[in-house]
Amino acid sequence: MGRPGLNRRQLLAAAGGLAVAGSFGFAALGTGADALASDARTRVRYWNLFSGGDGANMIAMLDAFRQDNPDIAVKDSTLQWGSPFYTKLAMAAAGNRAPDLGVMHLGRVTGFSPGRLLDPWDVDLLAEYGVREADFNPELWKRAVIDGKLYALPLDIHVQLCFYRKDVLRKAGLLGSDGRMVPVTSAGEWFEVLKEARKATKKGLQTLGFWHNDQNFQWWFFVAFYTQLGGTWFDDARTEVTFDTDKATQVLEFLRRHITDGYAHPGFGGQAGAEQFVNGSPFVWEGNWSVPVFESAKLDYGATPLPPVFGKQATHAESHAFVLPHQAGRGGAANDAAHRLAAYVVQHARQWSAGGHIPAHTPTLSTAAYRELSPQNEYVSAMDHQATEPKVWFAGSTGILAQRVGPVVVSSTMGSARPEAAARRMKSTLAELLASKNPMDGRTAAQGGAAA
Repeated sequence: MGRPGLNRRQLLAAAGGLAVAGSFGFAALGTGADALASDARTRVRYWNLFSGGDGANMIAMLDAFRQDNPDIAVKDSTLQWGSPFYTKLAMAAAGNRAPDLGVMHLGRVTGFSPGRLLDPWDVDLLAEYGVREADFNPELWKRAVIDGKLYALPLDIHVQLCFYRKDVLRKAGLLGSDGRMVPVTSAGEWFEVLKEARKATKKGLQTLGFWHNDQNFQWWFFVAFYTQLGGTWFDDARTEVTFDTDKATQVLEFLRRHITDGYAHPGFGGQAGAEQFVNGSPFVWEGNWSVPVFESAKLDYGATPLPPVFGKQATHAESHAFVLPHQAGRGGAANDAAHRLAAYVVQHARQWSAGGHIPAHTPTLSTAAYRELSPQNEYVSAMDHQATEPKVWFAGSTGILAQRVGPVVVSSTMGSARPEAAARRMKSTLAELLASKNPMDGRTAAQGGAAA
């Protein structure tokens, strides 16, 4: 496999026009900073984007690997999350300076020019280290396969959740005998729950925080509820837009109603929803990464996947996944060690679940240690009803699709655009993106070979 035919200009354009590649600083974390001086026979360079609690959990897992595998020195580096990370990783792969192992959001893999900027995994070698396709949710594994080859090894899924205060819902009569929120199966039932919860809410607090002015969260919520309605995006050939504007309008009207009926306050945006939840607001829609925050606040709370208001269960999900950035001479001891390290972390993801993430390795989910985790054990079912972005080059966490369509959803939710007009605009934007070329390799979605 030859060196990718990419130039600096293409890569910078792909990541949003960031101009100075050398400006992306990174810091080595854990004992990996001393890997160069190690006496171990093999060294593995590993780049990730984990900070905060996730960073601490990853370091603990890497240190456990080092203890169990003293012959491998892991040089781990944490880079800035988002476009800076993807730009640096792409340029390293194009310039034959790539690390042996990296992490990406699974939704971004299709756009990262698999076969040019990413190398496929050796599934037989992974199997030698205890990781097999049978140990993963079939749909999750399928998302990691492009042109018949595995280009990503899922570590987790991270999902959007409905967090609820048990103390407030108990007062409102909205807790079942099992101590969990009463089930919701329709939009009507959901708004009745909000109505009753509002009666038990302290004055000055909104009933629901749901990031109504944030393009990423509003897009994620749209993906979830549009999937509940059975909505589709493109045909299998990626040549036609199948986006259903009637279903999209239904979702947009649902999101907007939280504002118009007074359950979410227009003046409370962003992180205010989580802050109000800590102070006694009954509900907040947040990512599972908020679990450590609410745990540290010692709240009496629970968390469930987003309510199936349109009948079908589906909550937005993304996945952190291990990847092999392209190396012209990939192979040998370092490549073998990269496979061993990724397989080890995937199989020892109990530590990782402390950050709220659902481990991708399904045997972990059936262990007694995981079943005892709360509220993780309440939303683990999300693994089986993931609502994901379409498998195209411009999708994925904070990708071009979210950047272009997310603001349209916000405009409807906040009332500056009518839902039906916003739905039509979304469809036209999808058509534009479908016809556009991936700056990584100059190919459209139809030419990109994203079939599993």
